[in-house]
Amino acid sequence: MQRRDFATGLAAALAVPAVLGASPATAQQHSGDSHTPDDLARRMLPVLSAELDDRGAARTLVPHLYDVGFDWHPETAPLRKLDFLVAYGFGNRPPAGGGDPTKVRPRPGPVNEELADTVARIRKHRNVPVYAQWEIAHFLESKYRMRHVTSIEPVVAPDGTITYLSTDGVAAQVVKARESLPGGIGTAGVVGFRDHIKRCVQTTRDRGMTAYAPQGHSMPHTYDPQSGQPWTRRRDLYLVHDMAAQWQVLREKLVAGAYPQG
Repeated sequence: MQRRDFATGLAAALAVPAVLGASPATAQQHSGDSHTPDDLARRMLPVLSAELDDRGAARTLVPHLYDVGFDWHPETAPLRKLDFLVAYGFGNRPPAGGGDPTKVRPRPGPVNEELADTVARIRKHRNVPVYAQWEIAHFLESKYRMRHVTSIEPVVAPDGTITYLSTDGVAAQVVKARESLPGGIGTAGVVGFRDHIKRCVQTTRDRGMTAYAPQGHSMPHTYDPQSGQPWTRRRDLYLVHDMAAQWQVLREKLVAGAYPQG
């Protein structure tokens, strides 16, 4: 099959979940169609099989392509099942006055304030401990005077150089803080930016925690064009960034599963 046909086939497939970040039902309403994930996979399989000239490889790849590119919704659970909240930051703004970002903390920025607002709304319904990346914790403490908040801080070297934690780094700190509790780690309710939260839940689980997004609670979704992290300024750029991160983790899992001895 020619690449033009491949692109046409994918364009047809892309029209199914036309609204990234919308629920499957909403996506169907916007597309005017009733396609299901299984139907999308069936459409993708023959196109990719022909492009690769390898149906076996295509059959293996299609579920991964769907998961990374077409499914942006994490599994959810009702608040009553959550024992604590983990809030992951999203972007920030450069230090005030043009300070050196390797030595001076950035400003938390409006997106992290919205994430703090989300935590506060959830806490009104269930008063559980919160572990929040420092950008969010800043607002939970200064704006809401919230108690039982553990701020997940960046690593500061003796010379003052700041190393900011990745999503996985934050999850690792939460595990460390909870693993010795008498009742065990418990179940995490994950708060994150809408396009980031699926990966936040996956990362939290990959660190050995049971984790879900809080059912019935929407997440912030407005991008900050002044973010100090360029990939968090626009949705099209961030989605590519997030998919790249998902592929990297998937690659590591697949290689380790195929060759556990190396």
